[in-house]
Amino acid sequence: MKVSIIIPIYNEEKTIGRLLHTLEPVKGKAEILFVDGGSTDRTLGMIPKEYTVIKGPKGRAWQMNLGAEKSTGSVLFFLHCDSELPKDAIEQIEAVMRKYRVGCFGIAFHSKNIWMKCCQIISNHRIKDRKVMFGDQGIFIRRKLFFEMGGFPELPIMEDYQFSLTLKEMGVKIGIAKKRIYTSDRRFAEGGRLKVMWKMNRLRAMYRRGVEIEKIAKLYRDVR
Repeated sequence: MKVSIIIPIYNEEKTIGRLLHTLEPVKGKAEILFVDGGSTDRTLGMIPKEYTVIKGPKGRAWQMNLGAEKSTGSVLFFLHCDSELPKDAIEQIEAVMRKYRVGCFGIAFHSKNIWMKCCQIISNHRIKDRKVMFGDQGIFIRRKLFFEMGGFPELPIMEDYQFSLTLKEMGVKIGIAKKRIYTSDRRFAEGGRLKVMWKMNRLRAMYRRGVEIEKIAKLYRDVR
């Protein structure tokens, strides 16, 4: 199977260097596409010319859908720019996809903060218990299924949450890779870890109640 790694970016000069380093072991094993949403900092200049860069409108859902359209892989892997992959990420994905049509990695943080440890445990348990995965866990999916679903819902926020809810409604089971993906805790660190965890849960509850997505998006402060 051919894996396409799709990475939405916007003003990521602080994180792109680490991501490029973590991509080194996998770049010969997968198609890699960066989808820029109009960066105004040094992000684009830091990406080597060997990588494909696509430009589109800002918005993670729009960028990921555009990347999917331009990709050629039979498996689409959506990766956040502030994530770190295990060296055998492609092999991990292939192993899961032999049995499932969609999957993700477990999540981990380098932080030793107790609240981040709690967040890590809750997030990983959520996949198994509630059948819900988030974008920072590295979602991968069969190309055919992705387009049958209509891609990510084009929302300013909660696109990954709704994506998981739709899969759950369809009865599609989620496979979990054995290794974990390390993700930045920058949003938690800036807003106060416990406070941000509580706020995220409240925003998801608002979404489930049908609160206008624009109102929820305004409450979700951009960290960049």
